[in-house]
Amino acid sequence: MKPIPVRTQLWLIALGYAAVLVFAAASLYLRHLQELRYPAEASGGMWAAGDLMLGIFIGCLFMVPTAFLIWVTARFEAYYTAYSQFLVGLSLTSPLALSLLLLGENQVGQSLMNLSIFRLFGSPFILAGLGISRLVTPLDRAKRFASYALLIEFLTLGLGVALLIYRWR
Repeated sequence: MKPIPVRTQLWLIALGYAAVLVFAAASLYLRHLQELRYPAEASGGMWAAGDLMLGIFIGCLFMVPTAFLIWVTARFEAYYTAYSQFLVGLSLTSPLALSLLLLGENQVGQSLMNLSIFRLFGSPFILAGLGISRLVTPLDRAKRFASYALLIEFLTLGLGVALLIYRWR
């Protein structure tokens, strides 16, 4: 059996992203229509939990074509090394977000605080992407960069959880 050409694989991945995007847009639009139809019920905590679960589900759906994209591009050394370096930069935003949260609202604006919270809540998804990136690469240099990114992200997440437990105590 002949392997699928890389160009075709990339088109299939793009089609996967498009399908997830269409599903996400339709789901969010239907959710919006429900909120318009039942405005009193939509302001409750159960609806907020449903919105959160929908967001997590959509995030997980986007992870599927991303995993295939990482797997396909792992064969190209120059591209994947640059991608791994980008992952280190992305993982460095996690300690930055945590430090901004620790500074508090007196030193940091509310919008920057919200952005930091969203970045830290997205950390498990980023960890999954970093783990996949680390597993699929056969290149030593890219593997080393992905390991650094994983270490930074994991340590920041662990420190954030420890600080959260300490403050609740």
